[in-house]
Amino acid sequence: MASEGHETSAITHWANGARLNGSSGRWSDVTNPATGEVAGRVALASTEDAQRVIAAARDAAAGWAATSLSRRTQVLFAFRELLHARREELATVITAEHGKVHSDALGEISRGQEIVELACGISHLLKGGHSHGVSTGVDVHSTRRPVGVAAIISPFNFPAMVPMWFFPIAIAAGNTVVLKPSEKDPSASLWLAELWKEAGLPDGVFNVLQGDKTAVDTILASPDVDAVSFVGSTPIAEYVYAEAAAHGKRVQALGGAKNHMVVLPDADLDLAADAAVNAGYGSAGERCMAISVVVAVGPVADDLVARIADRTRRIRVGDGSADREDPPDMGPLITRAHRDRVASFVDEGEGAGARLVVDGRGVKPDGAADGFWLGPTLFDHVRPDMEIYTEEIFGPVLCVVRVDTYAEAVALVNANPYGNGTAVFTHDGGAARRFEDDVEVGMVGVNVPIPVPAGFYSFGGWKRSLFGDSHAYGPEGVHFYTRGKVVTSRWVDPSARPAGGLELGFPRHD
Repeated sequence: MASEGHETSAITHWANGARLNGSSGRWSDVTNPATGEVAGRVALASTEDAQRVIAAARDAAAGWAATSLSRRTQVLFAFRELLHARREELATVITAEHGKVHSDALGEISRGQEIVELACGISHLLKGGHSHGVSTGVDVHSTRRPVGVAAIISPFNFPAMVPMWFFPIAIAAGNTVVLKPSEKDPSASLWLAELWKEAGLPDGVFNVLQGDKTAVDTILASPDVDAVSFVGSTPIAEYVYAEAAAHGKRVQALGGAKNHMVVLPDADLDLAADAAVNAGYGSAGERCMAISVVVAVGPVADDLVARIADRTRRIRVGDGSADREDPPDMGPLITRAHRDRVASFVDEGEGAGARLVVDGRGVKPDGAADGFWLGPTLFDHVRPDMEIYTEEIFGPVLCVVRVDTYAEAVALVNANPYGNGTAVFTHDGGAARRFEDDVEVGMVGVNVPIPVPAGFYSFGGWKRSLFGDSHAYGPEGVHFYTRGKVVTSRWVDPSARPAGGLELGFPRHD
């Protein structure tokens, strides 16, 4: 809820290497999801505030682009070392505002650090090509140059990892950055900004713009922003893609998902049950790569559901702060409104006739009663026409759909409008290989429930899970944050200078 005024716990913008309060007068409460208490207030930018932060990035762009690759990589290495040394501190910040347990926050940081480490090798990734003597005395070479100012609009579910999918490569490639984090958990962005300054990054290269739709719309329309990276829901991804493209920007917009895990009759059911629970309920299900649908093929359904249910009932829910002696397995949801929305899907699923095997609505958490709690929930006999199947719930709700054959399982996955990630569990290598070819998604796991690629590959889905042509990080990320330039040069041998004269035809390749 937005409110006027602010307190000492104000969470501000960051521009030109320093905190910036802004002048909008608009602030929004930031809550601790485990207690329900207001922990701080975040500034909500006006158009003028946003333009000021963007201008800081634009003013620094030329100087940073001209900075040598060796100097850029020195800063990247320094940032990596500081991040590694202080990751516990950042994890504490994430847990306090997002609610995920401390160990999960540490895992998020580790996955983001993979991209920082990839960016440390940017000198190799930016190498162009050279062709000598393509014609008499003529050489051609290619280079990759920074695009300019890169904006990153990130979601609440990974306040450190998702920005780190983008900004290490953008900065290493010579761009300046404006990060617009979620207003629900914004403090990690300022923590990262201060770490960049400590690592020696010049002022204005990394900036933070706090805010809501006003901040986003200013980014999308600003002539000083050259590229936009977005992660969030599909409707907003569509909007960001359309608006950014209409203003001539390079854009990658990663949207929502409904990820399936297909369990074939020959699968190891204990392995599959562990995977379904870990991938379905980790981070309270608030991740775009969460498994939300288990597709049980043939006779395995009863046994598989029983094993998943047994594990689900043993999950302990509570405050996951680092100072707890016996930390729980799963934390709260991000806000009370989101908790109520997820609970309403449980109501609807039960009313639609799905069998509610484990009900998380009455969970007794290890934490404050006013936290935003919803325990892990398991449905069986879910049909594809039910809302708990068709909608992205983004919470700890796992649905089991039963099918008779492999062909039905693949058809179910391919009929879904999303194409982010999917997994198959089987001992049959031939079936797994066929599944890789048959399934229409961008990321596939074989006996791996969350197939997020390593940093030197690229992350992204198909269909309504991605808008734009470029996936995140890896080789595609490097290309997204750079533009190709080809130079054709001719240096005449002074000992064999050709005769001059006019010639209006096409050049000949002699």
